[in-house]
Amino acid sequence: MVGIRRPLLALIVLAALLGGGYLVESARGGSGDPHPRTVAATGLPGQAQATIALVERGGPYPFSRDGVVFDNREHLLPAEPTGYYREYTVITPGESDRGPRRIIHGRGGQFYYTANHYVSFVHVDPDR
Repeated sequence: MVGIRRPLLALIVLAALLGGGYLVESARGGSGDPHPRTVAATGLPGQAQATIALVERGGPYPFSRDGVVFDNREHLLPAEPTGYYREYTVITPGESDRGPRRIIHGRGGQFYYTANHYVSFVHVDPDR
């Protein structure tokens, strides 16, 4: 009986570790695939739509950090050279600071939206 307990315990620990990894990945917002699902711009909060319009016009931006390089450290967006992505604040009602919402704009014209400070993203189709 003692000989069976160790392999069974090892199997339980392995299952728990694998399950825990799945839960962490799910909390990050997806499979880790750097190609987030696409949503229509009209499906975003009005403040995000207004931020996209500001970016398309070239400003002026409400925060001094708007337009800084977004490094994609989380690797949740397609890999591009440093400086390819820029980030812009999406005003969050009720927040006393910049809040968690951002628009990320790629040099190639792509837009991404995060409502949770880079935990997960959606790709934005600005024409829809």
